[in-house]
Amino acid sequence: MEENRNNPMVCDPEVGVCDMPEQLLQDKKKTHSAGKKPVKIICFSDPICSFCWGIEPQLRKLMLEYGDDVELEYRMGGLLPDWNYNRGGISKPSDVAQHWDELSSYFDMPIDGDIWLEDPLHSSFPPSIAFKAAQLQDETKALQFLRRLREMVFVEKKNIARWETIAAATQQTELDLVQLKADVEGRGAVLFEKDRDLTQELGVRGFPTLLISAEGQDQQVIIGFKPYAIFEKAVVDCYPEAVKKEYDRSWGGLFHEFPTLTSREFAELSGKSTEASEGLLQELADRQELRKTAIKTGTLWTKALSKITVSGR
Repeated sequence: MEENRNNPMVCDPEVGVCDMPEQLLQDKKKTHSAGKKPVKIICFSDPICSFCWGIEPQLRKLMLEYGDDVELEYRMGGLLPDWNYNRGGISKPSDVAQHWDELSSYFDMPIDGDIWLEDPLHSSFPPSIAFKAAQLQDETKALQFLRRLREMVFVEKKNIARWETIAAATQQTELDLVQLKADVEGRGAVLFEKDRDLTQELGVRGFPTLLISAEGQDQQVIIGFKPYAIFEKAVVDCYPEAVKKEYDRSWGGLFHEFPTLTSREFAELSGKSTEASEGLLQELADRQELRKTAIKTGTLWTKALSKITVSGR
């Protein structure tokens, strides 16, 4: 047995990526899109990848501005099979806690590493398989499901490898729980293995890795956490005819698109400063337009549900 394996939980800000074990970076290969939109982005990811959570603001903005030309497809690579890895001073779940808290400042996104002290995950495979099962039902709801899983683990300190947590996320995103459970034990698991095979075939060794392609153009590759301009440039380089669309930057417009936003996401999408964003969001929470979930490293804001009027009508 090799003792010096890559640790799947080591996420290096210098590199901007979460490493995956036992996979070497090979020469990049072409991936041809058969989708209807001219640009195809394959995003290799994982529900517990901190850098994948870190680029949520950039990806949300990219799809608002270029979503008419861009198809975004998620593949699950399997970041944490188990804890048989030791590298970079991380050999057990408790080692991840401080690491995540430090990365939260780097991303300016809320991350609470105490999950690794209080109820650590044994593997990222269960939520990854659940996402593949969700895709079999509805692609849009599957993306909402993946987002909900990330909010649970990064903000709410919930163990998303536990079935009861996965079941709660399933119901909250209005997926069929009975069908999802059946697919987790069947077709979802098969699709996850196919994703892992593709990850290895293409030489992807870190998350997130985005492969951006358009017919007749060189494939663009983005690995790890990067500023928005890098994502935008990759799309335009790949498809010069891409049209940058204007979108509603008001708080109402943004929360109509995304029922939950972190302070960092709202600042990125609205174009406001972080200070101005947090002031406005707090004012909206005071008016009960938004719900505020504050943790030690940041805040998640949720659009308040419509109030039910008890009037006998």
